[in-house]
Amino acid sequence: MADHDLARLATYVSKRRTELKLGVEPAAKLAGISKDTWKRVEAGQKVWDSKYAGVEEALSWAPGSCQDVMAGGEPLISTVSEADQRTRITAIPKAELERVFGDAVTSAAIATRGDLSGAEVRELNRRVMEELRQRGVL
Repeated sequence: MADHDLARLATYVSKRRTELKLGVEPAAKLAGISKDTWKRVEAGQKVWDSKYAGVEEALSWAPGSCQDVMAGGEPLISTVSEADQRTRITAIPKAELERVFGDAVTSAAIATRGDLSGAEVRELNRRVMEELRQRGVL
């Protein structure tokens, strides 16, 4: 990973920790990592990839958010379900849902109807997105 990716993550982690009004030691404890490891993350230094799961948990980020931030994306906030404390709920931005649904439609169209032209796949994708919008999913 490039150093600028780690620096970007450091900025996001520090900002989120501050938003949650957590000190370094309490955040590290929630993450199940040492305070020194937490400090390394906030300093933009390398840590074992396995440590990021704890950072995400402490910051109420969805799994994979640290990697997303390092890749130029945004972290997703994840909350515990009121109905089942073992379940986490993550709000996915509309643009990301559209991208994921679009990719799924394209993959399914190609897998089931390999004879479709690119224009036909795009039209199918457009119609599915339109249908999802009408149903209030997107």
